[in-house]
Amino acid sequence: MLKKMFAASVLLVLITAVFAVQAFEKVEVESQPVNQTGLGIGLKAPDFELKNLQGETVKLSDYKGKKVMLNFWATWCPPCKAEMPDIQKFYNQKGNDVAILAVNIDPQSDVAGFAKEMRVNFPILLDVDEKASNAYQIITIPTTFFIDEEGIIRNKYLSAMSVEIMNKYIDEM
Repeated sequence: MLKKMFAASVLLVLITAVFAVQAFEKVEVESQPVNQTGLGIGLKAPDFELKNLQGETVKLSDYKGKKVMLNFWATWCPPCKAEMPDIQKFYNQKGNDVAILAVNIDPQSDVAGFAKEMRVNFPILLDVDEKASNAYQIITIPTTFFIDEEGIIRNKYLSAMSVEIMNKYIDEM
């Protein structure tokens, strides 16, 4: 009888220790900084296939061998609207050296009208089925990924960007 009580006590201590460790690990995960949301730096960028405003199919993998700035945005988003002129300036500066893909997450809106109003002519892609947004785990917009020539995510920026930030992240690749 004494052996059974001892075994039960040991088992109870072990179970308590397991729950304590799990509770501690859960607290650690919940305390991660906000900038760790979504896909991480150093991962392979998921390929996707979306239509542009002209109805042509565009795939991320078509840009292998080029640096890519992949921006997720919406027409109703004030920070997205604020960064559009800087993305256009960056697009004008870099020309064919950097591919800019602006993935719109609210294609039910008048995206073409928005682009015309904002006077932007960089490639805008429409994420109709949210496949790209889901693949990139988009939680906040704007979110921009900087992808190197091999298709690896080298940096990520959560918020509106300036031309200086765009140049910095592209130059670091």
